[in-house]
Amino acid sequence: MPRPSGTTSALPLGSAVPMLVACPILAASLLLSWQGQWLCAVALVIVLGVPHGALDVEIGRNLFRDRLGRAWFPAFALPYLTLVALVLVAWHVAPAPTLAAFLIASVWHFGSEDAGVGGLPALAMGGIPVAVPVLMHPEATASVLAAITDLTLTSPPSWLVVGSFLWLPTAALWAIRTVHAGHRRTLALPAALCAAFTLLPPLTAFTLYFVVVHAPAHTTSLIRHPTRAPRVRDVAAAWRLSIFTTALTILIGAALWTVTPGETPVRFVRVTLQLLAALTLPHMLLDAWLTRREGSDASRLARGTDACV
Repeated sequence: MPRPSGTTSALPLGSAVPMLVACPILAASLLLSWQGQWLCAVALVIVLGVPHGALDVEIGRNLFRDRLGRAWFPAFALPYLTLVALVLVAWHVAPAPTLAAFLIASVWHFGSEDAGVGGLPALAMGGIPVAVPVLMHPEATASVLAAITDLTLTSPPSWLVVGSFLWLPTAALWAIRTVHAGHRRTLALPAALCAAFTLLPPLTAFTLYFVVVHAPAHTTSLIRHPTRAPRVRDVAAAWRLSIFTTALTILIGAALWTVTPGETPVRFVRVTLQLLAALTLPHMLLDAWLTRREGSDASRLARGTDACV
């Protein structure tokens, strides 16, 4: 959901609590084995990250409740969950292509939401959680990707390495343009994220980014949006309204757990991130559809105003 400024800002509204919770846990987890680090990271993603996507149900309620009454929930949930199911099947039928699609979509999704616009800023910002760990921690990143896909990977796929190297000049160009435009402060957050993904294990850094930056940024945009989810008036309302759908998501994950092989940390990562990827598809499509619809409505309103004048 774009922000009007089109520039990356400081930490979004609602970041303080996730930061106060996540930072001590993630810091302490660094003293544990990789299994302990993974368990701590994924638990935080579930508790602090998943609820921001659960607010899609509030958008669906706002879209359909007046027209469909109590039938609004199945009317919204059925196509949404159908897309989720298709992605989950794709993970098992074609894990490598699904991974590629997920990472490419993630770059655009993270970037467009965190930078507030598409184009070069979105590619530069969205590439940080993917490209930096690939370049700085290739073996550890491969371990996470192997856990997600159930493929044998000792290093990241070659296409991902090439793409990550290509991201470097893209990010540099955006940084240069940003400095020339007089917005040096805009680079503070991406610089901090690059440092985090350089210094921390990949899954730990991703969790820090996801729960402290990405999820609060999406929630803040929804709070500030005038029409998408009127009941999401503040951070407290966002948390309260996301509880039911978050609980349903956890139940889906619990069901997937029973049919997923592997030792506990690997299963935990696989189930959580595969489900996160599955939820990302309808989440992105809903946002894209709403953005296009709102743009069309604004254009029609502008034409009508011009005609009256």
